[in-house]
Amino acid sequence: MKLTVKKYKEQVIEWPKSGCHIMAQYDDEKIIVYQAYRKEIGEFAVNNQYFGGQFSLSRMTWIKPNFLWMMYRSGWGTKEGQEVSLAIHLKISAFRNYLLNAVYTSYDQTEGISHDEWRSELENSSIRLQWDPDHDPNGVKQERKAIQIGLKDNFIKSFAQDDILFIEDISQFVKEQYEFVKNGQLENLSTPAEKSFVFDDEMLNRKLKIITEYAHGQ
Repeated sequence: MKLTVKKYKEQVIEWPKSGCHIMAQYDDEKIIVYQAYRKEIGEFAVNNQYFGGQFSLSRMTWIKPNFLWMMYRSGWGTKEGQEVSLAIHLKISAFRNYLLNAVYTSYDQTEGISHDEWRSELENSSIRLQWDPDHDPNGVKQERKAIQIGLKDNFIKSFAQDDILFIEDISQFVKEQYEFVKNGQLENLSTPAEKSFVFDDEMLNRKLKIITEYAHGQ
């Protein structure tokens, strides 16, 4: 497994407790995002290192850079159709491009534009953006917000074929760590090492409501 992992208990004391944060594992070249699929789609992606086969290019796909938020959504890989957990090593340039072109799914999260302007942008955008409450390993809602990004049309095609550096199946790791969660042994739980990501672009950070005091990214 190419992911760098660290004890959850060591990480959680360093993570911001509230506000909008892109919690992720990243370097100068890539950022890790997560998805969960049924076996046919997940195995095709890992074996071919791109998304194809039964993967739909006509439906919006959502990516999540926060591991525990993905685990909350997939039930630690136990929900039907989400049994295969994938760690996708995504080009940092593609991630930035997605967010530059993203429109909030809810008008309540936008600032500085009218409802009609937001509606027009939403209808003409191929990328959706929303902040949702983050969750701890047991699924308890946190004050900190986690980001998810929805892609469709040309962006989903670019994501599926061109924007990915590496796809790995982390289902066994997820299964092993879930045993610690179920048994109340969080002291043994390891999760991908994550820290707050920000862009070297203040306008983009403001659009995303990111608090920039924690880290610097791309």
